[in-house]
Amino acid sequence: MPILHGVPLSPFVRKVRVACAEKSIEYENKPQMPFGDRTDFLPISPLGKIPVWQEGDFTVPDSSVIIDYLEQTHPTPRLYPADPRQRATACFLEEYADTRLVDALSTVFFQRFVRPNFFKQEPDQELVREALEEKVPECFEYLTGVLGDDDYLVGNAFSIADIAVSSPFVNFKLAGEEVDAGRWPSVAAHVQRCWARPGYKAIVEGDTSG
Repeated sequence: MPILHGVPLSPFVRKVRVACAEKSIEYENKPQMPFGDRTDFLPISPLGKIPVWQEGDFTVPDSSVIIDYLEQTHPTPRLYPADPRQRATACFLEEYADTRLVDALSTVFFQRFVRPNFFKQEPDQELVREALEEKVPECFEYLTGVLGDDDYLVGNAFSIADIAVSSPFVNFKLAGEEVDAGRWPSVAAHVQRCWARPGYKAIVEGDTSG
């Protein structure tokens, strides 16, 4: 059985978990922390990052590369649009989510959840304020424009873009935050719509159950 290396609460590991749920792919999850001593992990993840997908002696790191591989080996249901332009848009939104959005939301998560629970440190409230007042609104405004009146981000069909964008919101929730539905109704509805999908729902409930 394939092995997914990485801690479940990572938004990047969650991306792969959701993709596997959508495609009904069975795997074993082997927890691997994204910090601390990773010497033994470097042979399969040269950058020292999670997740890594392993099938026997074949390993591939990086959530985006992993999901692209799973798309090739398990092509249904499709997670990347067939249309070249829509696929390009979906890939860019995946990259946007993995960088700009994760940076904004995970800053709050790291300060409020990771630091006190794993490092026994007080959160840096200035970093939390900067994220909530500057970085987060910028991301939500952008996503509002991308969504328009659609239910999903690309071609109004569920895709990798929706998985990547909605995944870090689980961490945002664990940090005690949620999308202001009055200010950004389409973003709030999009997150809940993605989370309500059968396989995804179980993952969100498991990750937020405490």
